[in-house]
Amino acid sequence: MSSYSPAETAEKSGFSIDTLRYYEKIGLLSGIARNASGRRVFSDDDLQWLGMLRCLRETGMPIAEMLRYSELARGGGETVQERLEILQEHDRRVEEQIARLRDQQQHIQFKIGFYRDAVCESAPA
Repeated sequence: MSSYSPAETAEKSGFSIDTLRYYEKIGLLSGIARNASGRRVFSDDDLQWLGMLRCLRETGMPIAEMLRYSELARGGGETVQERLEILQEHDRRVEEQIARLRDQQQHIQFKIGFYRDAVCESAPA
């Protein structure tokens, strides 16, 4: 298993070192190993977990809900049903967000067409 410094982990995960520290402090990251000099050392499993956290964050899951999901993930097999429910509810919200964005994109595309027409009409023939 590979191990990564905080800088390497930041580069691989896309999170800043400050965010990694914050996530560890609030409990989104737990059990981060330390080397002999006391520096944090991240594993492949940590990187995989950070990938999940990035997905949840970028799709708009609130930190409090990410914390609940993290607690449940550490809780073992008896928490699978609750984790499933959290992710299903989040997926429903993501679907709604996608639908809103599609509607807004149509509005933007309408305006693009409007401006294209205006540019073409004002261009010399």
